[in-house]
Amino acid sequence: MKTFCGRPNPTTGSLEWLEEDENYDYHQEIARSRYADMLHDKDRNVKYYQGIRAAVSRVKERGEKAIVLDVGTGTGLLSMMAASAGADFCYAVEVFKPMANAAVKIVEKNGFRDKIKVINKHSTEVTVGPDGDMQCRANILVTELFDTELIGEGALPTYEHAHKYLVQEGCEAVPHRATVYVQLVESKRMWSWNKLFPVHVEAEDGEKIIVSPSEMENCPGVPSVCDIQLNQMPSSDFTVLSDVVTMFSVDFSKPVRSASTSYSVQLEPVKSGKAQIVLSWWDIDMDPSGMINCTMAPYWVKSTPAFQWRDHWMQCVYFLPHEEPVLQGEKVCLTACRDEYSVWYKLQKASGEEESKVDVRVESPVCRCQAHLLWNRPRFGELNDQNRTHQYIKSLMKVLKTDSVCLCISDGSLLPVLAHYLGAKQIFKANHLEDEITILQARPELLTPSHLEDKKISVLVGEPFFTTSLLPWHNLYFWYARTAVTSHLTSNVTVLPQSASLHMMIVEFQDLWRIRSPCGICEGFDVQTMDDMIKNSLNFRESKEAEPHPLWEYPCKSLSDPEEVLTFDFRKTVPQHCLSTEGSVNLLRKGKSHGAVLWMEYHLAADISVSTGLMQISNEKGNCEWNPHCKQAVYFFSSVIESEPLSDLPSAVTYAMNFDTKTGEIAMDFKL
Repeated sequence: MKTFCGRPNPTTGSLEWLEEDENYDYHQEIARSRYADMLHDKDRNVKYYQGIRAAVSRVKERGEKAIVLDVGTGTGLLSMMAASAGADFCYAVEVFKPMANAAVKIVEKNGFRDKIKVINKHSTEVTVGPDGDMQCRANILVTELFDTELIGEGALPTYEHAHKYLVQEGCEAVPHRATVYVQLVESKRMWSWNKLFPVHVEAEDGEKIIVSPSEMENCPGVPSVCDIQLNQMPSSDFTVLSDVVTMFSVDFSKPVRSASTSYSVQLEPVKSGKAQIVLSWWDIDMDPSGMINCTMAPYWVKSTPAFQWRDHWMQCVYFLPHEEPVLQGEKVCLTACRDEYSVWYKLQKASGEEESKVDVRVESPVCRCQAHLLWNRPRFGELNDQNRTHQYIKSLMKVLKTDSVCLCISDGSLLPVLAHYLGAKQIFKANHLEDEITILQARPELLTPSHLEDKKISVLVGEPFFTTSLLPWHNLYFWYARTAVTSHLTSNVTVLPQSASLHMMIVEFQDLWRIRSPCGICEGFDVQTMDDMIKNSLNFRESKEAEPHPLWEYPCKSLSDPEEVLTFDFRKTVPQHCLSTEGSVNLLRKGKSHGAVLWMEYHLAADISVSTGLMQISNEKGNCEWNPHCKQAVYFFSSVIESEPLSDLPSAVTYAMNFDTKTGEIAMDFKL
């Protein structure tokens, strides 16, 4: 059997479906999974164990046998907790076959073979009865089916089915309940991920303002949640407009309904402002009394100093369909609507009567302007970054003349509009918008002189940005496109950016290393089988590849100086031969070398550059500030070394990079 996997092709700028070995998909799933992150989540594991022990005790006190159903068992960890807490028997359900096989091995290795039965099925296909998967219904329901939004992985329909068919009435549930909290805020930074702000252009004939069309301005956007590490959002980037309130809760020990519904709550703003964003997170009580609680609350809400880092559960940012002015003390009504898998919000003036019983169900918002389908949230942020835009304006002013014929190659870019306002006579745009700009519905290699009205291009521009790019160097598609249109360029064409360079730095991560770190023993159980499985899948391909991460969310410190490793000259066409380099970087600070971070810098004009990665190293400790609109490439080292710069010989990392011009991919290797 063959698997088809989408991979961006930087030489064509498109997503291509490649035929992969049948094991590839499964290795991808394991290698990129968050199992390691969950096993390292001490707070989660300890609280689950406490909750499971308490549930087993309650059942035993009633003189009953403790029969556990564990849905989505993964490594089998929660079932092993139940068995060691004294449960008589556990049914551990896992739909993903490689994972179910691993669970069987882990259960055997830990000596629970007689107490735990692993069932490789979707829970909705599990049968109960003398000949069934389960001999009888369970009286303890244990699950960990939650994502950042709580319900995005199908927890509600799974619980609904389990209560109907797999567990006894009045069963114990771990967790016992989940509660979703919300807080209303105003935030120019977060709102800039959802709306296009006016762009100010200082041209020769005065200031021009580019504003978005009204259908974009009034568009409610897309309903999908924006999940981020809110703990990395400084409090100066948002204004709190309301207290934290409970939006809704779900009791998992009783029958659960997954059908679409809505919840409303009255809020009294603590400050006047523009309500733009609903911040949301949840907590789970592992026991009915709420004494064993695991919370996702961000730093400004949490009373406890102990902070558990996790990447599998973060916090939610929801964009209201429209910005709503609110006044301190003047009540408003916030409505949360949900279907089986997602939540969205709307805000209204509070009606006089307390909680009027009308059904305020609201249809899920639909993007009508197309922009929210074309641009993701970081892209909105990038287009709204005035400093970045100013660099492009400065560069365009240097190169544009009144008779310039300009071709722009980038996806959904504002550059043609900027060039138009800065006085370019004619602009052709390969891929997008506006009347005085000709939009060419053709791929660069298919351009003909008639597309360009038989004119030659004197200025070729790009940000470059392409929606299919995953890694920083995938935007080098601009170079391939520039090569494809060579015959349409004047002999002295100006290319902006004129070149690009790939940069690299060795870092120590505060927490991100955990997603790749073996766990070994988890709460006293040996899960090394899982570690080996992840390692094996990484070695299938991933361990030799970099992966994209938005590093503004994942603090790290630099252990080396940033190093420029490869350059790409856009004034020339893509060469036939590969571009290779090797060298070494010295480790200047004490720390653990978890990996290398790579990013691109684009040299727009003589002394003007934009970076997609490091913005600055902010102090002597080496703390880094990253471009918040781009994902940087992270290459995790397979072994971690501690550097001791106090010794006479500086430690160094040697590297080799190879840019294959045929595929547009960069192969890399590091030796510590």
